[in-house]
Amino acid sequence: MRLDNHAYSPAARRMIATAAGRLGSFADAAFALELAGLPLCPQHVRTLALEVGEDLVQQRDAQAARGRRRLAVRVAQTPDLVAVEVDGGRLRTRAAGAGPGVHDAENKEDKVACLVTLQGDAFAQDPQPEPPESFLQPRRVERLVRQMAGQAGEALPETAAAAEASFEEPAARSDSSAEPWAPQKRLRTCVASMANSTAFGRLVAAEAQQRDFYRASRKAFVADGAGYNWTLQRTHFADFEPIVDFLHVLCYVYAAAWAVHPSAAERWDQYVVWLRSCWQGRVEEVLADLRTWQGRVGLPPPKEELPRGDARRAVAEALRYLGNNAARMAYPRYRQQGLPITSSLAESLVGQFNARVKGRQKYWTRPWGAEAMLQLRAALLSEDGRLESYFAERPGSPYRRRVKKA
Repeated sequence: MRLDNHAYSPAARRMIATAAGRLGSFADAAFALELAGLPLCPQHVRTLALEVGEDLVQQRDAQAARGRRRLAVRVAQTPDLVAVEVDGGRLRTRAAGAGPGVHDAENKEDKVACLVTLQGDAFAQDPQPEPPESFLQPRRVERLVRQMAGQAGEALPETAAAAEASFEEPAARSDSSAEPWAPQKRLRTCVASMANSTAFGRLVAAEAQQRDFYRASRKAFVADGAGYNWTLQRTHFADFEPIVDFLHVLCYVYAAAWAVHPSAAERWDQYVVWLRSCWQGRVEEVLADLRTWQGRVGLPPPKEELPRGDARRAVAEALRYLGNNAARMAYPRYRQQGLPITSSLAESLVGQFNARVKGRQKYWTRPWGAEAMLQLRAALLSEDGRLESYFAERPGSPYRRRVKKA
């Protein structure tokens, strides 16, 4: 099928947008489209894809501007168990209208929300009072900590797990979300934006309203300890159970345990004690220990940037993180209610966004380039067929139902 530069059928536009959103670059999309009989240059693919993305952004923003309570529910049945998980990434941007090349480069944050319906039981008591084996295997824990530090752009020194190379590990689950008691994902949709936290909160609330999350009988809001996450939760999801991601808790107690002891064995033993206390909801015991250690090692000097392995910094950061989030760490009760205790679904989703929008040579034009592509990618990653619905319902589509005139 040959197309000129001015006329594209709805089916062709859908194919172009899908290729541009799924593949790693506009050049990759152009190559795939050429193989499919649509010869387009990468720049033309980019133009058409961003047109679709901008149209999706305008639809999304118009819905959010109406206010959550004025939006109609678009699902047939109210879900029983739902979770909203929030995380974020970073991408590279450049100034618009500055000519060829990269001008005024900046790293910007993109916020991502994963809205998921889940299936799982509630229990008469805590279904797993002891931490999972995957959290008690030194090399596996070190890999987890390093992976999460790498996502945050941090570097960690050699740790206990690296020194204990003699530990043998079976192929085990990576985190508690894979444990038998944990709720299982049924259907995911997502919201992604470069907007500020206030505007982003309205976007997430609008999506939750249309999926009828607010009437679910069991509701969780899971995120890391960033302050804006919990402002968003209090503003838009006040009756959702607020849960701080357990994997971030693990990382903070691991770093503190590594910093305060001289030997690998002592560090690991301390980590296990603190991890078990947090897992069992006894965070006040950990805070008391950390306060004692802070008294021993001293406070970090104000206005001085200490290395990650400095005991003063590691203990102070763990104290601050656990102290600020203690009320959101009642993990035995969350497990008993069958709620998720990690934001692993959101973190995985951020990785899927990064696969398209993040890269050494990728600079998105501010403000609309990145926003449009994030929205196109969100439509593709949402599991409710919304991109297909968009093309079926947009004006000019041969699949759009026409209203007969009287």
